[in-house]
Amino acid sequence: MEKQKKSYYVNMIEADVKDNGKVKMSEVLNFNFGGHHDIAEMVERAKSLGFAKDKHAKEFVLAMRFMHHVIKKNSDNAIFAEFAPQFEEFKKSIKSKLGCGCGCK
Repeated sequence: MEKQKKSYYVNMIEADVKDNGKVKMSEVLNFNFGGHHDIAEMVERAKSLGFAKDKHAKEFVLAMRFMHHVIKKNSDNAIFAEFAPQFEEFKKSIKSKLGCGCGCK
């Protein structure tokens, strides 16, 4: 069975509240991100890990997906030499508790 590719658009905006109460919004960065994982499903599953706030589950899932993607696409970069094996074990541990929401192995 072929996995359905999903595409996400990430847009980070800085909200700067001024002394007069006005908010200045400035785009900080944006990029496309894709893969076969269902990010929303992963967030729902991650909520069972006991985060203090739901937003922490969202941050956790995004951090894990982004870090996995960067390490995978840059596996020959020396910056990841020590960290990549440890990250892979941590990822496997989390996946064994939650699955990934897409049915991949």
